[in-house]
Amino acid sequence: MCIAVPSKIINIRDLNATVEVYGAQRNISLLLMPDAAKIGDFVLVHAGFAIQKVDKDAAEEALKYIKQMLDETGEREVSPSRLS
Repeated sequence: MCIAVPSKIINIRDLNATVEVYGAQRNISLLLMPDAAKIGDFVLVHAGFAIQKVDKDAAEEALKYIKQMLDETGEREVSPSRLS
């Protein structure tokens, strides 16, 4: 099962962006975004594509629950390959 992970855009170049979540950075595509994205926006990332913007508060709450789940399962690190 895959989930869309809220990620913060830290760089944009053409239709590609670099996002960060839990200190891990990943290059993604903005090709599927229905609205223009800018640096500082939170987006849902699924399979390497940003699929929609997310409100900052909602993104931070979702990330809190994801971290809680990882802590409970004993995961120590979050790698970019796990965030898809």
